[in-house]
Amino acid sequence: MLERITYNPNILGGKPIIKGTRISVQFILELLGAGMSIDEILAEYPHLQREDILAALDYAAKTIANEEIIIPSELPEVTAA
Repeated sequence: MLERITYNPNILGGKPIIKGTRISVQFILELLGAGMSIDEILAEYPHLQREDILAALDYAAKTIANEEIIIPSELPEVTAA
């Protein structure tokens, strides 16, 4: 992952990006979250490789792995429908 993800304070405000591009990890996650498949992303951005997208996912997972989720007590409890 580290050989594919980098950051530069002068590119996209220092957001983590795919090395050699101006495509952020956040953008890749947004595309996937919007329903694009890896193959569709690769077709739209042919300079990317499958490993770049997988590295973005791995980076995101490792970034949030140790974050603590705090649910304020004033929020209503979510129940299954």
